[in-house]
Amino acid sequence: MSSLHRACFIVSLLCCYCSSMASCISYDKLRELNLHFAVRLYQTLVNMENRTNLVVSPSSVASSLGLLQFGAQGNTFAQMESILGYNVHDVTVQDFMETMFSGLANSSQGTAIHLACALFIQTGTTFSPRFIQYAALWANSSLQLANFSEPGMTATQINQWVSSNTGGGIQPLVPCDEFGPVFPQIALVSTMYFKSTWKTKFSFTDTQTLPFISTDGSTIKVPMMHQTADVNYGQFETPSLKRFTVVELPYIGNTVSMFVVRPSDRNTPLSCIEANLTSKSMAQWANSMKRMKMDVFLPRFRLQSHSNLRNVLPALGATDLFDPWKANFKGISEQSGLYISQAIHKAEIEVAEGGTRASGVTAMVLLKRSRMPVFKADRPFFFFLRQASSGSILFIGRVTNPLE
Repeated sequence: MSSLHRACFIVSLLCCYCSSMASCISYDKLRELNLHFAVRLYQTLVNMENRTNLVVSPSSVASSLGLLQFGAQGNTFAQMESILGYNVHDVTVQDFMETMFSGLANSSQGTAIHLACALFIQTGTTFSPRFIQYAALWANSSLQLANFSEPGMTATQINQWVSSNTGGGIQPLVPCDEFGPVFPQIALVSTMYFKSTWKTKFSFTDTQTLPFISTDGSTIKVPMMHQTADVNYGQFETPSLKRFTVVELPYIGNTVSMFVVRPSDRNTPLSCIEANLTSKSMAQWANSMKRMKMDVFLPRFRLQSHSNLRNVLPALGATDLFDPWKANFKGISEQSGLYISQAIHKAEIEVAEGGTRASGVTAMVLLKRSRMPVFKADRPFFFFLRQASSGSILFIGRVTNPLE
């Protein structure tokens, strides 16, 4: 590879076992609701899983929940509407989502984005024709027949679909013994794949080994990339007056950017900034930053997260989904007792210069001292990948140790 690239993969799996918002919502409001869901999902994962590094794709999780909402009824539907903030039966919502999905599908200028959902359906199960119609139009969805009584074969089938929709980035998702002894009727899998080059590339020859201060205060040596570029940059404060810095690094084509957020004070924990994160503040950053030429230092890193959404979604308010006695998915099938048994989310992101990787690239590279402003991500930070047209958060994560 001759240029800097990033590759992101994500997959969500939800298995179903047998056992309002007002209409005419505006596009601006839908952008805010999507962002609000992304923030809540990220903050809940950070608080519940207590991880050092984390990456999640809110767009993938939201697309899965949106498809399920088409088949939900009663209180189950109300809970999902509350989490997402919108009713998928609203024509305006469907038009907005179609526009967003189309925007993701229009990869160009070295940027590839692919969002897909698949319903793996037990052979012989009777489904609502209306739900099948919805599924065919939602987030590049497809219906796949499966035999869940043969768990090994079904796991292979799902893993092959996941691999083909993430460019081979995530495999396997489902172990061969995942299903059993009671096998499901439905497995809903969603994937997000992203790969692009930077608009202004990091030079591999500028990468040097520099110190990074981890959460516990210890210092580790990490490969630190460098570029000098015109970037959007801003300094902000939390309500408790904790200052933090934001820099926007666009990908080629300007359809997606990575925002890197770092506490300004080395003594300010990243958690102080994350706890005060809101959808409104994130939306305001893009309009408040100033363009300036800067030296930007960013560690090379690769993250992979495997999250159990069965714990996270109830914390957000969706409790009925996982209860065989309360879940109501009669809009999917009239068969009694459909509920979500498993909800798995797996994501991966790689941030690097691109090009050939040498096993011993630890030599120091000297850079001339510059009088330009410097942004150096040499302590814990969080990041998110934002689609410009819809404001959707494709990925969001945190880095407290680039070497893990």
